[in-house]
Amino acid sequence: MADALASSKLTVYAQYKDLSVADLQELRAAAREAGVQITVIKNRLVRVAMSQVETYKDTDTSALEGQLLYAISSDDEVAPAQVLDKFAKAHPALQFVGGFSDEGVLLSADDVKALAGLPSKNQLIAEVVAQLLSPVHDVTNALSGNLHALLDGVEAKA
Repeated sequence: MADALASSKLTVYAQYKDLSVADLQELRAAAREAGVQITVIKNRLVRVAMSQVETYKDTDTSALEGQLLYAISSDDEVAPAQVLDKFAKAHPALQFVGGFSDEGVLLSADDVKALAGLPSKNQLIAEVVAQLLSPVHDVTNALSGNLHALLDGVEAKA
């Protein structure tokens, strides 16, 4: 767990009380597709793991109470929050409790929900590329339109 926390960009923890084993398997499958690791582990062991990672040594762990599952991603900063948020919409028994950023900052449940609303890393990259290519497409379309008009005019004269 200490290795997973050390390489994590975001760790989100949530209460999973009243979820069936089938529900947890469904959540794990959805998380696996998004590159998120779902772990159910004793809170005491998480505290021990956090004390072994330099980033989390001074992080407040008082919120780690009850039956919690941990969603960890070392690739995407918002993927754990998005996976749990999407699952929680279909299964209201899953309740956000909080999270930890890669800087060791404790996040509230509201912070995690706000992160879940952000676009993923891949979506942001696609939007930037689309914005960069937009002027190129505009110029190409303008030149193409003028060329078609010229050809139509020549064809009409012939």
